[in-house]
Amino acid sequence: MNFPNPQPPDSLMNRMTVVLMAVCVIGAVVLAVTDRLTSGPIADQKRRELVRSLGAVLPPHTNSADQDTRQVTGDDGRSYTLYLARMQGEWVGTAVPVTAPDGYSGNIDILVGVDRAGEITGVAVLAHAETPGLGDRVVTDPTWLPRLRGRTLDNTHWAVRKDGGDIDQFTGATITPRAVTNAVHRALEVCARFCR
Repeated sequence: MNFPNPQPPDSLMNRMTVVLMAVCVIGAVVLAVTDRLTSGPIADQKRRELVRSLGAVLPPHTNSADQDTRQVTGDDGRSYTLYLARMQGEWVGTAVPVTAPDGYSGNIDILVGVDRAGEITGVAVLAHAETPGLGDRVVTDPTWLPRLRGRTLDNTHWAVRKDGGDIDQFTGATITPRAVTNAVHRALEVCARFCR
């Protein structure tokens, strides 16, 4: 037995189409207005966070390092933004943002400050998704990142101790310190090439 397939009348289809289009247009307008209202404050907040991080890793400076930048391409083919710190117009250091793509839970964004002598003046982790209590100790342990200050390409074997290097890792969490160590080493190599 065949049952007829009821089709809605054309007028109902037209009304449904108009209603769907109206919902889409209203949604698009709401999204556009929300984006316009929030994009400025979001950009301002990101700039403040960058300025704070630059202040934490760079040597004392009198310029706005977030606005004194230089784009370079490293030997690895990646593009890097160098944030230049100046004291009374004289260059005193550079901050290099790098990403460690090989963290345990994904990318680790790091900012490395380096002075004119090629020594690390500070390291800050900007973003990560590492395991709380294990890998995130590179951020939560107040002694781990400061141990990198004063290190250079020449005075440090840039590997964790488990790999025969000079950098301490955590018991049960070697992947994150290894990833951070490699990224900081890469930042120093970029500075050695472009920050002279």
